[in-house]
Amino acid sequence: MEAFEYLSVLISIVLGLGITHLLMGFGRWVEARGEFQAFGPSLAWAGFLLLVHIETWWTMFGYTQHQDWTFLEFVILLLQPMVLFLLTLMVFPSGDARRQDLKDNFFHQRPWFFGLFVGLLTVSIVKDLVLDGALPEAVNLAFHGVFLAAAITGIALQNERGHRLLAYSVLVVFLVYTGLLFFEL
Repeated sequence: MEAFEYLSVLISIVLGLGITHLLMGFGRWVEARGEFQAFGPSLAWAGFLLLVHIETWWTMFGYTQHQDWTFLEFVILLLQPMVLFLLTLMVFPSGDARRQDLKDNFFHQRPWFFGLFVGLLTVSIVKDLVLDGALPEAVNLAFHGVFLAAAITGIALQNERGHRLLAYSVLVVFLVYTGLLFFEL
């Protein structure tokens, strides 16, 4: 077994936990849709996070050729799925769906959610610096800048209409980002 095959098991578990939490949140929403207080931006962010989890797993394949892993390199690589998992906990609360109001949850969790989003972007750039010895390529770095601006806006923004626009816009931008940079392995 190659080193990355071994290391990727833990990465896959953490990503799987995040995907499971998101799918369970969507499932609770569908199951209790009559009593569940849905909120469009929360559902958009949940969809975004599901796509980010899948894209993260997809891009991890690029590290199969990396040799001579150090503990620091592995921790940096593992931080991205860990922060993603924490983000999933912010967007869909655990517990009885019949008592959930995603709008209240969203505005309660907003500073932490967008703070973790900033952390996720930071980890992504640091990961490239540590593992590849360079910043991400220019287009990738530019998209990181767009997402960073969105995260900072999300921290500052307090009105519902603005958060609707932000969530839907980031989802569309992420689809463009993924299509341009990660369409093929």
